[in-house]
Amino acid sequence: MRALLFIIAAILLVGWIIGLIFKIIGVFIHVLLVLAVVAIVAAFIKNWRKD
Repeated sequence: MRALLFIIAAILLVGWIIGLIFKIIGVFIHVLLVLAVVAIVAAFIKNWRKD
């Protein structure tokens, strides 16, 4: 019974770590998307001023 509880705890811990990693990656993806949009808008404005 004790080994079963240890296995369940280990599985939950691994699942929690995986979920945390994907959540952090998700945040980074959103930050990168925002930076990409800002860069595109800045490039558009820069090119628009030259004309």
